[in-house]
Amino acid sequence: MATVAPSWAYTLHLPNDPRAPGIGRGTLRRVLGSYGLQPHTPTAELFAAELLANAQVHTKGAYALRIRYDGGRGRLRVAVWDQSPALPPGFGGRGGGVPPGATAGAWEESGRGLHLVRACADDYGGYTLRELGSAHGGKLLWAECRV
Repeated sequence: MATVAPSWAYTLHLPNDPRAPGIGRGTLRRVLGSYGLQPHTPTAELFAAELLANAQVHTKGAYALRIRYDGGRGRLRVAVWDQSPALPPGFGGRGGGVPPGATAGAWEESGRGLHLVRACADDYGGYTLRELGSAHGGKLLWAECRV
């Protein structure tokens, strides 16, 4: 008889500091290791690295890393919340954004990271959050892989 692993989630709040993305990636590795999900660490770490770097570079305030495992669906989700409501191209809702398959220009120095996330993820997305007070709002970008 097969059993379903229980679901879990962790959230790590990070300051806008150049060291924060590394701390987030280290935390992600430890969490996945503690649940025996080491085979999925490289993909999840790619998601975290790019989403955290995006928050660090493009926002001025604190941000948060959320790691969630959905045991019922067998999905691992890496998400980053930040205080900016602006969705990057390709992560928006309906309409707009970069079409699937579009890439950064050969000589551009940035803009490839989120393309990598979209290419490696089994599913991804983003949405803006309504202001619920001064500590809320912004956006959440996420990427998932099958476990």
